[in-house]
Amino acid sequence: MSETPLATVVLAAPGRHTATVIWLHGLGADGHDFVPAVPYLGIPEEHGIRFVFPTAEAIPVTINAGMVMPAWYDIRDMNLEAENRNDEAGLLRSVERVRRLVADEVASGVPPERIVLAGFSQGGAVAIELALTHTEALAGLVALSTYVVAPERILANLSAANRTLPVLQCHGTYDPMVPMSSGERARAFLEDLDYDVTWHEYPIQHEVSGPELELIGRFLTTSLGMVAGS
Repeated sequence: MSETPLATVVLAAPGRHTATVIWLHGLGADGHDFVPAVPYLGIPEEHGIRFVFPTAEAIPVTINAGMVMPAWYDIRDMNLEAENRNDEAGLLRSVERVRRLVADEVASGVPPERIVLAGFSQGGAVAIELALTHTEALAGLVALSTYVVAPERILANLSAANRTLPVLQCHGTYDPMVPMSSGERARAFLEDLDYDVTWHEYPIQHEVSGPELELIGRFLTTSLGMVAGS
C-alpha cells in the first residue's frame, strides 16, 4: 500500500507558474512555519515561483520523551555524534516522499531544472540527501542550520545530473541545537565533492534572520530567473 501524500501549504505563483521552491521545516514545526518568510525574500513576481511547504508525518520523537510531532525522522540522542542517533530508514522514507512532490511539480509542467529544494535543520538533512541523489538536474539547494546524516549512502547514490548544483548554506554561530561545527562538516562534505557552495554565517541561534532571508531571496532570484515569454 502506498503512503498517504504529504500535506502541503502552497503559495501560488503570481502570474504564470514557471518555477517551484519546495521548502522543508524543522523538527516539531509544520508546513506553515516558513510561509510568513516569503514576502521578505524580495523575489520579483514575474519570476513565477510557487512555494510548496510540506508537513512531515507526526511520529514519536525519542529525544522529546516520545512526544508525537511532525518529524522527518526520529532522533534518538541529543549528541550529534552518537552512533545510530538518527533513524536513517525514516529519513530515507521522507526523502522518497518529498521526491514524489518533485515528481508532482514536473508532472504539472515545471521542468526539474526550475525546482529548488530548501530545508531547515531536519528538513535540510532531507533536502541535502534528496538533491544530491536526484536523477534529474535541479535548480539549486538551500541548506539552513543543518547537517548531513548519511554521507556514505549519499556517496553511493550520488547523481551525475546534480554534480554542478549550486548550494546556499547558512548557519547561526550561536546555534545550540545544531552547532556550527555540524554545518561546517556538511560544507566540507559538499566542497570535497566539488559542489559550488555559497556559505554564510550569522550571529544568531537555531533560527533564520532577516538578512538571511534577503540572501535566500537573491539566491532564488538568480537560480530561478525569468523564463523567456513570461
